[in-house]
Amino acid sequence: MSSYLSMFAELIFGLFALFIITKILGKTQISQITPFDFISALLLGELVGNALFDPNAGIPEIAFVVVIYGFFLYVIEIISQKYKRTRHMLEGSPTIVIHRGKLVRDMMKKTKLDINQLQHLLREKEVFSISEVEFAVLEANGTVSVLKKADYQTPTRKDLKLSPTDVTLPITLINDGEIIKDNLEEKNLPVSWLEETIREQGYNDISEIFYAEYAKGEPLYIVPFYNRNHLKYDDLD
Repeated sequence: MSSYLSMFAELIFGLFALFIITKILGKTQISQITPFDFISALLLGELVGNALFDPNAGIPEIAFVVVIYGFFLYVIEIISQKYKRTRHMLEGSPTIVIHRGKLVRDMMKKTKLDINQLQHLLREKEVFSISEVEFAVLEANGTVSVLKKADYQTPTRKDLKLSPTDVTLPITLINDGEIIKDNLEEKNLPVSWLEETIREQGYNDISEIFYAEYAKGEPLYIVPFYNRNHLKYDDLD
């Protein structure tokens, strides 16, 4: 029984230690995983996993592994920021795979990227034909950045010579039938206003609303609860 308690304590400690290391290293370590980050994450997982099942290793050993790992990555991050020449080796560099609408086969071959993989990455960017692409760049983290040809780009207000408008960030006021009071206070909106607005749209009570979103100058966007048992196949068309 004591061995299970020891493993539980080590697991909890390892979890929080890794969480702290992740917070220290920053969010970019999560969203922009480079080959070096991938290898180091596998290595750390292996070290911590082995420590959990090693009877001779405990919390001090796990702490030592995590601290050394975090320190090593932190030093590498500082080096890559201070010395630009090391970034190519440690973080990788972007590669142009489509240039002026033409596939750069040498770069695709160098990066081990075949046409099917490229099409998959383009579809993730809502591009379903290579003919629409002017430039495509394979980033160090494996994603593709796309610049469409002029004929396929979405026109902006500037292109249409329209006057600029204020951009506002929508905020959630109701989530899963519950009022988010902090968000109401942030926008200086009383609960009475929310209740009245809901009634104006044909609903009797907050409990009928699954989600409500507010944006300045726009009508309140409301998504009511739906009973899936009463939905018919025709309703999905």
